[in-house]
Amino acid sequence: MIDINYVRQVLDKHHFGLEKPKQRILEFISVLTHTKSKNANEEYIAIKNDDDHFIDTKLFVHKTGETLNNPVNNIPILTLIGPPGTGKTTLAKSIAEALKRKFIKVSLGGVKDESEIRGHRKTYVGAMPGKIISAIKKAGVSNPVILLDEIDKMSSDFRGDPTSAMLEVLDPEQNANFQDHYLDLEYDLSKVLFIATANYYDSIPAALIDRVELLELSTYTTNEKIEIAKSHLIPKVLVQNALLASQIQISSEILEFIIRSYTRESGVRELKRLLDSIARKIVVKILDKEIENDFVVTKDVVIDFLGPIKFDEDENENKDQIGVVNGLAYTSFGGSTLAIEVTTFPGKEGLKLTGHLKDVMKESAQIALAYVRANAKKFGIDFDFENKSIHIHVPAGAIPKDGPSAGVTFTTSIISALSKKPVPANIGMTGEITLRGKVLPIGGLKEKSLAASQFGIKKIFIPYDNEKNLIDVPEEVKKEVKFIPVKYYEEIFEAIFK
Repeated sequence: MIDINYVRQVLDKHHFGLEKPKQRILEFISVLTHTKSKNANEEYIAIKNDDDHFIDTKLFVHKTGETLNNPVNNIPILTLIGPPGTGKTTLAKSIAEALKRKFIKVSLGGVKDESEIRGHRKTYVGAMPGKIISAIKKAGVSNPVILLDEIDKMSSDFRGDPTSAMLEVLDPEQNANFQDHYLDLEYDLSKVLFIATANYYDSIPAALIDRVELLELSTYTTNEKIEIAKSHLIPKVLVQNALLASQIQISSEILEFIIRSYTRESGVRELKRLLDSIARKIVVKILDKEIENDFVVTKDVVIDFLGPIKFDEDENENKDQIGVVNGLAYTSFGGSTLAIEVTTFPGKEGLKLTGHLKDVMKESAQIALAYVRANAKKFGIDFDFENKSIHIHVPAGAIPKDGPSAGVTFTTSIISALSKKPVPANIGMTGEITLRGKVLPIGGLKEKSLAASQFGIKKIFIPYDNEKNLIDVPEEVKKEVKFIPVKYYEEIFEAIFK
């Protein structure tokens, strides 16, 4: 029987924050443990194997038509979704540690061939079992925790679709009789605990979404990153570089300076690299006899070790500009801000779009322009649409962008450019717009809010239907940023231009 208090200790030991994911994992493990205790016949066996890929066949179906009993495999497959560096892999390792099971990672990024999952038939040269059976062979037990890493990055080609093979692996109704082509026997995967990871929900094949339970790991706040650095990252850095705590003294203020000035990430992966870099330079100074015992890291030391500041805290210009509005975006890497720019010039009637925009975002800009033209009189716009061109640009030009959530931002920047009225630099907005001016809900509000807060934005217009999602926004962000829910675009116009 697993001690739930022990599970809590393991999760808290390796992860700071993440209260909702931790609670869901506690529920997950509790059900798993309780169900196992009710099934007296449940038996986990060690698997014997050798270099020729022969595996203990106790878990095989030996007779045609015979099925294996699978009384307890009603536990959902957890899929951890979040930006890079938010702790998905370490959380899966913590689950394995809490359950006292072997942990094996299977990388699915770039898998295009179904045979990589099911294995190759023995008639092929160099044939071997697929990734799943190979992972069980490596674990040496029948009940490991297998991490299916980057399940959203599988793709299909002429060799087959690996998604179809993964359906059999993850479906509780089928995985007790999983057939690997190399073994040519059915194998019971019901005792394996599968956990998947992904960066972006939309990239997961729809058929797989239907068979898993999604658990979101969102962007860390600055305060959370500071606590993670103090509790987890710095102790690791000390061990890896054989340093004493006195030889790399970093205050919370300096950690915040590093986070805000040298990183733009949702997780803490880049922060860990920067701390490693600082530690290595300190080791060099110790060997050069420049440092003996204590060493305090100051802002000047950080700039000396890491180079010039990459992200100026004041990069959000305080000057209000005409035709420039702060939009908010949500990607697989977390939230970000987009300064949408609009300008006009004499020429043939038309709309020019630049900034590597994809189809949905292009249509959003066209809808915004159509809405503005249809309501030009209401907005006080006297513009010769037939003899002038409108150019919309969304930096940075090399990064692909898509989605409808910039609709209200396009609309505001167009009105600003046509009416020659500036928009406050500390205002941001997000929301899809219709031809009637209705503001529709968007996704990723928490991530967008964190990015806006870090960028210095003090007021954000959001869709009215997203007001309920403010419960997910950290209190420290709510203290810095004012959220204004709107149902129709006219409410934004009244607040900014009148």
